[in-house]
Amino acid sequence: MSNHPSPALRTGANDAGSPGRPASLATIIARIEEAVDAETAGLRSDRDFDLASSNARKSRHLYELTRAMKGVGEAEALAEHRDGLTRLRDKLARNEATIRAHLSAVNEVATLMRDVIRKAEADGTYSASEFGYGT
Repeated sequence: MSNHPSPALRTGANDAGSPGRPASLATIIARIEEAVDAETAGLRSDRDFDLASSNARKSRHLYELTRAMKGVGEAEALAEHRDGLTRLRDKLARNEATIRAHLSAVNEVATLMRDVIRKAEADGTYSASEFGYGT
């Protein structure tokens, strides 16, 4: 292994990545951080946040990261990008907590709606349970 960082580990000005060549790990980590921050903020404050688009964006960044990591030693990447990876890990933990809270709220609303629909449909005369259907 040479003493020069591999192209994927460079943090120079040409981080945009030319066609067919991945951007530097520092640039990719920064992009992932931005996407995670945007998703966390969106889930917390925007009722109409587009989670599908956010997931697609994160998937593209993960693909970029995977491409950039090919041929790079894990120890080499960790040593050079420890601060960025630590920051990203912390942001991902906050993002996970936000997603869990969002999913819990969605589940609560769905349960309430299910219960309201069941009560509205059942007047006690002809319920599905009387005929062996449902619960």
